[in-house]
Amino acid sequence: MKKTVAVLFAIAICAVGSAYALYSVSNEGTWPKSWPKELEPLRKQSRTLEGPLAPNLHHAIRFANREEFESAWPQILKVKSKGAPVLLVRGPNFFLGEHAKTGVVVHCPPLGQASNPATPEAPIAGVTNVRERWMNATYIELVVDGEIVDLNRIPLPADSPIVDQRFKDGQNK
Repeated sequence: MKKTVAVLFAIAICAVGSAYALYSVSNEGTWPKSWPKELEPLRKQSRTLEGPLAPNLHHAIRFANREEFESAWPQILKVKSKGAPVLLVRGPNFFLGEHAKTGVVVHCPPLGQASNPATPEAPIAGVTNVRERWMNATYIELVVDGEIVDLNRIPLPADSPIVDQRFKDGQNK
């Protein structure tokens, strides 16, 4: 009897604890199969977070070397919504994890509201915070380190706002 009560108590604690979690995390990229096939090999070094309040998806792709990043960059740009921004930030980055110093985070709206890169999603009118303003579109957060992700070596999209937050205090909090 004591064993049954202990098991039920443990299950109840886990259920309550998971209800308060802000994000669910998958330790591999779970982006849609419709994304460019060239990104498939990157799934295993990626992770996907869902949350915090709405089920927004955040696909964090970590890179170990410059060549790997530079070959993936044009394909990553293809999934961004037309007109959506590219945010330039520095590490560490919550989405990439504490041990990754560089990479890309593709922020997407909830499933079923998934954006189509060929059609522009309108930003939310009257919202000044860039992340909130574009939360209904797919936008890119580029974690720049100057070595693996070197802005002097990659093209930034001319048709998108580039928001440089690398030197903003508290940018990754």
